[in-house]
Amino acid sequence: MEPHPPESPPRDSVDRHVERWLPVLPDLDPDVEGAITRMQTLTRHLKRLRERSLVDFDLQKHEYDTLHALAGRKGAATPSELVQDLDLAPASVTGRLEALERRGYLRRTPSLADRRRVDVQLTDAGWQAWREAIGAVGTEEHRLLAALTPDERRQLSDLLRRAVLRIDQG
Repeated sequence: MEPHPPESPPRDSVDRHVERWLPVLPDLDPDVEGAITRMQTLTRHLKRLRERSLVDFDLQKHEYDTLHALAGRKGAATPSELVQDLDLAPASVTGRLEALERRGYLRRTPSLADRRRVDVQLTDAGWQAWREAIGAVGTEEHRLLAALTPDERRQLSDLLRRAVLRIDQG
C-alpha cells in the first residue's frame, strides 16, 4: 500500500490572487504575498463589520474610538491621556468629550487631586454602548480564529509579534 501524499489546504481567494500576480511579477514570494494579503483581507472584513456595528448602535467611529480609549483605561482618564491615546489635538478631544457627555456616555468632573485638571469617566450608558459595539466584532474575531487550534492561535500571535517588532524597532 502506497502512502498518500499530504492533502493540500483548501484554496481561498488569496491563492487565486497570488496565481494571477506570479506571471506578472516573477520575483514575487507567494508566501509573503499570501500572508500580507490574508492579513489585509481579515482587517478589511473586520473593519466593515465594525462600521456596520457602529451604525447598528448609533455610534460614529470617532465616538466609538473615544469610548474605546476610555474603556482601555478602566473607564477613567484625563483629557491629556486621551489626547495621547487618540493622537489628536486637544481641541478635537474636547469636542468629542462634549458630544459624548451630551449623549450621557461620560461625565467630566473637576479633579480632586488638581483643581486645574478635569477627570473623564465613562457612565453606565457609556460602558453599555462600548460593550455592545465591541461585542459584534469580538464575536466575529472568535468565529474567524476558531479555524485554528488554541496552539495555532498562540503561534500565529507569536509570529505576528516578531513582524510587529520590526515596525516598533524602526
